Amino acid sequence: MRKRRKKKQEAHHVNESWLLPYADLLTLLFALFVVLFASSSVDEAKFSKMSSVFNQIFDGGYGMMDNATQTTVPIPKDSIGSNEENTSYLEDQKSLSEIQGNLDEYIAVNELENQFATKLTDEGLLITIRDSILFSPGKATIREEYKSIAGDLTDLLVFDPPRQIVIGGHTDNVPMYNSEFQSNWELSAIRAVNFLEILVENDKIDPLLFSTKAYGENLPIASNDTAEGRDKNRRVEVLIQPLVLKDGTSFE
Repeated sequence: MRKRRKKKQEAHHVNESWLLPYADLLTLLFALFVVLFASSSVDEAKFSKMSSVFNQIFDGGYGMMDNATQTTVPIPKDSIGSNEENTSYLEDQKSLSEIQGNLDEYIAVNELENQFATKLTDEGLLITIRDSILFSPGKATIREEYKSIAGDLTDLLVFDPPRQIVIGGHTDNVPMYNSEFQSNWELSAIRAVNFLEILVENDKIDPLLFSTKAYGENLPIASNDTAEGRDKNRRVEVLIQPLVLKDGTSFE
């Protein structure tokens, strides 16, 4: 009997041509997500660079991404305002630092380091003057030999644009009671006013920008338990206030 020849089993061939469009679809989806992500960023340079790369991948370097590269990515208004506010504040702080430099130079030239000090604080530029260079003990009248120093200082307080300035009077905690003053509070107030009156004698200064505060013994900068500490606490302070606050708002 003739044996039937077994037909060679034909190799099963899987058609994989579907993988190409599938891969293209994944690539397009990936590109879409990248574009969406880039569009949410305010960095236009990175977005343009990324667009250029994908344009080279699709259609020989030309496609819908070309139009996207010409689009300016908007910067949120809140971000713009924040940057402007920060810049204004930093510029104002720089201006105060320059004023401090001029004051420190005057102090050094006149060898007043033991009587004057400057410090940049959150409230503005603070000038501290020991009372011993201005007043006799228990008195509020500025000593004649030191009036010229107050006159020199007033020239350093002329600013463009103008700044508000507060004169503060301070004492130690030794009770004050004499024929002139009933308390340290009263003494500190009159000292601040008398010093202010000399400053505003300068025609270049607007008196409306100046004010006084009396603190008495309530804001010591040293211990009142020692003579040295009490000497530091008896002082007049000149606060040059900022024009711009940290949040970018104008100082009022």
